[in-house]
Amino acid sequence: MNLFKKNIYKKIYQKIKKADTIIIARHVGPDPDALGSSLGLKQIILDNFPNKKVYVIGAPAAKFKFIGELDKLPDSIENTLLIVTDTPDHRRVDGIDPRRISNSIKIDHHPFVEAMCSLEWIDDKSSSASQMILELAFNTKLKLTKSSAEKLYIGLIADTNRFMFSYTNAKTFALVSKLLKQTDIDITKIYNELYLRPFKEIKFQGYMAQNYQITENKVGYLIINDETLKTHNVDAATPGNMINSFNHINEMLVWVTATEDKELGSFRISIRSRGPIINEVAAAHGGGGHKFASGTRLKTQEEIYNLIKDLDETTKNYIEKGSN
Repeated sequence: MNLFKKNIYKKIYQKIKKADTIIIARHVGPDPDALGSSLGLKQIILDNFPNKKVYVIGAPAAKFKFIGELDKLPDSIENTLLIVTDTPDHRRVDGIDPRRISNSIKIDHHPFVEAMCSLEWIDDKSSSASQMILELAFNTKLKLTKSSAEKLYIGLIADTNRFMFSYTNAKTFALVSKLLKQTDIDITKIYNELYLRPFKEIKFQGYMAQNYQITENKVGYLIINDETLKTHNVDAATPGNMINSFNHINEMLVWVTATEDKELGSFRISIRSRGPIINEVAAAHGGGGHKFASGTRLKTQEEIYNLIKDLDETTKNYIEKGSN
């Protein structure tokens, strides 16, 4: 273990130990890793320090309610410790501006965007924020229970797509093996909760497959308006939640869904790649993420087509580089 890792575990543990009130936040539009890491960390803290007050804040995601209940921001945030998981910059933190709290920690596996907390642990080689929380627990006096382990496992398997993505590594499997030995969680039950879907969503997935447009340079894209969502009786989060289902289509190296969100007056953009680096393109269009999994929000279809054009150019360069 290198000295930085040893010190960061110790510093985070000491901050948690000293704080009486802790607020845990994550990114807007939460996925299972954002929820699993934040709710899992809350459970760990309460299991080890039952007298602490711990709040996990942010807008709920109905689809992932089974992971755990969320809290309201407490009336007073004076003398609190803020922990932000799975979020690289202050603009994407849900429910609070982290710059308002001086005593704060960031635990994140995205590439560095900005420093926003007084203590930052960034590991963009980690599969997920949930893996980082698991790593923290195994390298400090924090003990895992079955409840906290379930939440972290959900976040980890979701962000690795059940260990299929490239940033799954030996450390990931070692930590999961240790988790399973110590807590004996029911992984079949977890997979059922995470992956069982209503038939209307399966039918909508068929609609998506039938309507993807594919460019000459293997960029698949689909713009879904509010009327289409209503016709199929699904919400604006559904297409983004399904995007990994299109990972193994030979004709697409990069694929994009742009889903109209009437409530927020914008389009939710989810982007995935099987080779070309896409997070730099997403960042140029106001978003960000990982090399092969990114997203953003755009206001108009013109902006969406500009994004697709840039992704197409990136993919073209990738193909030409490979052929040479």
